[in-house]
Amino acid sequence: MRHRCLWLVWIAFFLVNCGREPLYQSQSYVFGTLVDISIYGESDARAAELAGHIQQEFQRLHNQLHAWQPSDLSKLNAVFAAGQSLPISQELAQMLIEATRISVASDGLFNPAIGGLIGLWGFQRDDFTAVSPSTNDIQALVNAKPSLSNIVIENGVATSKNKAVKLDLGGYAKGAALDLASSYLREQKVKGALINIGGNIIAVGQHGERLWHVGIQHPRKPQAIATLDLPDGWAIGTSGDYQRFFMRDGKRFCHIIDPRSGEPAQGVQAVTVLIPPSPNAGAWSDAASKPLFISGRAHWKEMATKLGVANAMLIDAQGHVELTPAMQQKLHFEK
Repeated sequence: MRHRCLWLVWIAFFLVNCGREPLYQSQSYVFGTLVDISIYGESDARAAELAGHIQQEFQRLHNQLHAWQPSDLSKLNAVFAAGQSLPISQELAQMLIEATRISVASDGLFNPAIGGLIGLWGFQRDDFTAVSPSTNDIQALVNAKPSLSNIVIENGVATSKNKAVKLDLGGYAKGAALDLASSYLREQKVKGALINIGGNIIAVGQHGERLWHVGIQHPRKPQAIATLDLPDGWAIGTSGDYQRFFMRDGKRFCHIIDPRSGEPAQGVQAVTVLIPPSPNAGAWSDAASKPLFISGRAHWKEMATKLGVANAMLIDAQGHVELTPAMQQKLHFEK
C-alpha cells in the first residue's frame, strides 16, 4: 500500500506539472485501494460534482459486491451454498455474464467462483497474516471444480448447479467500475479524464492537446518501472504480488490463486495488459491480467494470444521483463 500511495502521488505530480491547463483531482479509498480521479478542462465546481458522482457509484458497487461482508454478493453466495435461488439485479447479472465469457476464454484460469479458496488462504479480510491451509481442504475445493459456468440466470433469478461456487469479484469489479465511470463521463460530454483504481486505469479523451501520460508501478520499488501514453478509451490493468500477500518461511504467497492447484500462483511479480477501446475495456483489463499471471513465464504469451491481448508485459520472480512486440512499442522504461 505504501508503494501504491507513493505511486499515486508521483502520477498526480506529473499530471499537475505537465501543463497549466485546468486539472481537477480527487482521491478516495474504495475497493480496498486508492482511487484517483483526474478531470481536465472543467471548472472546479463542475469537476467536483462529476467526481463526487463517480465516487458514490464506486462505493455503491463496493457495497454490492463485497465478498465477505454483508452484501448482495455474500447473500448470493449463501443461497448457492444452500442450493437455492435468488433474484439479482440486471447490473449484477450482466457482470456475471461478461465475467463468465472471460473465464471461458481463459480456460478457467480467470475464475471468480473460487472465493472458497481465496478465503481459505486468508485473503478475504483486511489484514493478511501467514496461514497454512490443509492440503485436504485445498484439494476438496479444487475437486469440487466451482466455476462461473455453474451459474444459471433465468428471468433475473440466479441458481448454481454447484454448491461450492463462492463468488469473489475482486479481480473484476475495479475494471467494471472503470467502464461505469467512463460511460458516465462520456454522457456528461467531459473532454478529458483519467480514472485510476489502484493501478487499473482508463482514459477518457485527452489531457488538452496531449494524451494522458501514466506510469506502471514497479513491483519492488516505490516508483514507476515504465510510462506510456494512454489514448482515449484505452484501459490498462496490472496484477501483482506486491499488494495482497503474506510471507511464510521466506516465501511470498499472493492473493492470485491458481484454480488448478488451489495454491497462490508463483514465479511472477506482475503482469500488465493494455486493452483497446470497447464498452468492457476496463473489465477486460482487470480480468485478463490474471490468467497471464497464473500461466507464468512459460505460457503467458500463449494465453495472451488466446485472449486476444496484443499488448502485455510480464515481470518474473527475478525481475526480468518480457514484452509482447506491440507493448514494446508503447512503453518508455525509467532509467
